[in-house]
Parts: sequence; C-alpha cells; structure tokens
Amino acid sequence: MAGHARGPAISAVVPTLGASPWLASCLRALRREGEGRQLEILVVDQGPAPSELPAGLADRLLRLPRPRGFAHANNHAIALARGELIATVNDDAVVAEGWLAALLVALDAHPEAGAVQGTNLTFDQPPRIDGRGLAWNRCWQAVQIDRGKAPQGAPARGSTTREIFGVSATAALYRRAALEAACGVPRGAALRSVFEPRLGSYYEDVELAIRLRRAGWSARWVAPATARHAGSTSGARRGLGSRPWIYGNRLLVLARLFGRAFWPRLPRLLLRDAIDLWHAVAGLEAPAAAGILAGWGRATVRLPRFVHRGAPLVPPVELARFRTASWPEPAA
Repeated sequence: MAGHARGPAISAVVPTLGASPWLASCLRALRREGEGRQLEILVVDQGPAPSELPAGLADRLLRLPRPRGFAHANNHAIALARGELIATVNDDAVVAEGWLAALLVALDAHPEAGAVQGTNLTFDQPPRIDGRGLAWNRCWQAVQIDRGKAPQGAPARGSTTREIFGVSATAALYRRAALEAACGVPRGAALRSVFEPRLGSYYEDVELAIRLRRAGWSARWVAPATARHAGSTSGARRGLGSRPWIYGNRLLVLARLFGRAFWPRLPRLLLRDAIDLWHAVAGLEAPAAAGILAGWGRATVRLPRFVHRGAPLVPPVELARFRTASWPEPAA
C-alpha cells in the first residue's frame, strides 16, 4: 500500500470501461488523498482493450475479459481489497483536496454510520450539484438530493454532516464491518457480493443502502467533502441509454425492499413509469420509449428472484424520514 502506516487501511476501487477521459485525473486525486495514509488503489478494467495508465497511479490493475457492469466490477475488486475502509469512485469522478480526510473525520464522529459521502458537483461552470446522497421521492424513485441545484452551502447553519438514506457509489467511503453485516458474512470473511450482481449497473448502491439499514447501519452526508463528477461517460453510448437498467432495476429493488407490500404499490409505480412513457411517445423519442419498455421487460424476467413474502426490509416509518429530493436552503 502507498503511504505510511497512519490511520485505518483504505482500499479505493475504481471500475472503468476505458472510455473515461477523466480516469487519470481520478487516480491522481486519489493518490494525493492517500499521502501519509495506508491507501491502495484497485482499478477494474472491463473495456474492449486494456487501459494504459501512467505508472504509479494504481496499485493493482484488474482485468475482466468483458463488461460485467458496475456491481460485478466493484465486487471483483472488493473481494481482493485489504482495507478496513472501502472507497468506491467512478472513473469520471475527481475528488477534491481534503475529500478523504473529511470523510474519515465523519466516520470517527459517527460510529453508527456505515457509509459516508460528500457533495458531488458537475464539471459545469458554474458547477451544479450532482448529488448529496440518496433519498426517495413520492413515487418511490431513488433520487440524488439537491441534484441540479446551485451549491449554496450546507442545508443548516453550522452543520457539517447530515443523515441520509444511503450514499451514492459515485464517490463514497464504506466501513468494511458494515459491508460484512450487510452481506451476512462473519467479521474478517471475504466480501464477494457487496453489490447485487444481478442488477449490473444502476440502483445497485440503493439496494446496498437498504441492506446496510437492515443491518443497523446509517449513512451520512459530509459537507466539507466534495468531488466533481462528469456523468455517465460510458453508459450514455448505449443505444437505449441507461433506461432499461434504471426502470427495470428500480422495480427489482423495490420488490426486495417492500416484500409482500410491493404488490399493492406496483400499480402506482407503473403509472409513474407510464407517464414517462407517454411523454417519450408524444415527443417522438423512440429510444426513450423503447428503453422504458425494455426496463419493464428486464424487471418481469428477473422479478421472481427479488420479490419475497416477508415484511419490508426497512420499516415504512424509517423510509418516510427520507422522502425528499432536496433540503431547505441554509438559514440567513
């Protein structure tokens, strides 16, 4: 591992399809954050051709023979990671100076938190907020808090952290102990399926957030930690975009979350999707409409593996605390 033996050992996992122009900047920023710490960087390359990285940016370059999705790529590296803390960082995300230090302080101050993240900003000038953590809207869509808003400070005067439902795996830090609890494995055992591999990409961090809460861990947003995120660099190149995964995986994750309470909610869920479908058809957006329909097909085929007859994994009263897409502006 790079750096000196100070503080907990940290493993940073960066999956890539080899298409991101931000990959080298991403790794340089992580290497900078690891100075003076026990930090290892694992890059999981699943692109059509091996990525060429400048020397010293990655401690381990893991090669997958074909693209398997965000969940599988992260799982592949996490199974080999040695850190007590696991950072997941997209290959088009560049963390700002002090990002890691701020997250470590938050974990020390909140031992109940299994995962933390900061504010992810776009690369636009001026930047917009990409997200401050995961919440739910009234239609049970997982949303990024404050997405699209101008960054005007913390949501409450003097606060440096705030509880959120879960973290976005775009740029986040997890405790290994929390991941072990979420996966139901003994302390010190290998972590092999941290993210649900059958989801591939999209909603995999939401599903993990549900299991972390189920296991008794919370999550927090940390104000001083920031990162820049370019967006879905590789996913945007697919013909139907990310819609088959977003619309399909949402239903699968909600089926697992709600159990027997999923079926009464399903008509409203489909109605919300149908509104999106109507707008796509009315706007002559054939790829968008086809993507939504493909998402329904994806969910239909896989639903038996996710639905169950038990009670909700997270009590509805607990979920209700996180039904918001934005926070109030700071007090003047």
